[in-house]
Amino acid sequence: MHTFPEHLLQGHANFMAGRYMREKDRIRDLASEGQNPSTMIIACCDSRAAPEMIFDAGPGELFVLRNVANLVPTYQPDGGQHGTSAGIEFAVKALEIENIVVMGHGRCGGIKAALAPNQAPLDEGDFIGKWMAMLGELPGQLGKNGLMTQAERQTALERISIRNSLRNLRTFPYIAELEKAGKLLLHGAWFDISTGELWIMDAKSGDFQRPNI
Repeated sequence: MHTFPEHLLQGHANFMAGRYMREKDRIRDLASEGQNPSTMIIACCDSRAAPEMIFDAGPGELFVLRNVANLVPTYQPDGGQHGTSAGIEFAVKALEIENIVVMGHGRCGGIKAALAPNQAPLDEGDFIGKWMAMLGELPGQLGKNGLMTQAERQTALERISIRNSLRNLRTFPYIAELEKAGKLLLHGAWFDISTGELWIMDAKSGDFQRPNI
């Protein structure tokens, strides 16, 4: 008897009987011709903030990279194993993506951890703590503001980290070059899990606003 999660097997059965049957020609074309998405989404691992659901995207429409708190490191061409940077490299250099969206979300666990540096790590490896250290002094700067509530600090850092990741994206030489040439656009977005609202970062001011649609 298999031990594979039953709900996943049932979900696949539903997919085959429903969406696959409706979109099988497109899916088969993707299998034979390869993918050609125009947009990359860098999102959080959080199961409540799936880009394909939020943007109602079909197969092959989005190139999605997910990690804890949707962070982007700076360009570091060293001997390390950089999963996020590898995904970015493939999207930009191989798929010739035209848009990169860094999308954060409300109630992010990674951001919450960054705002509680004295909290015991989940494991002695503390991979989350090391990963969130990428934000540097930003969490501490917010923590010093005693007039902000914890919820306000969290939302603020969720959005500030998006700006920080966009800044880090521009340290990749080929991204900076393509953006300057107008061949690649960088965007910031923040998703409110509780209301379903999407907030878009204004490219000039950095403010987050709800789109008028």
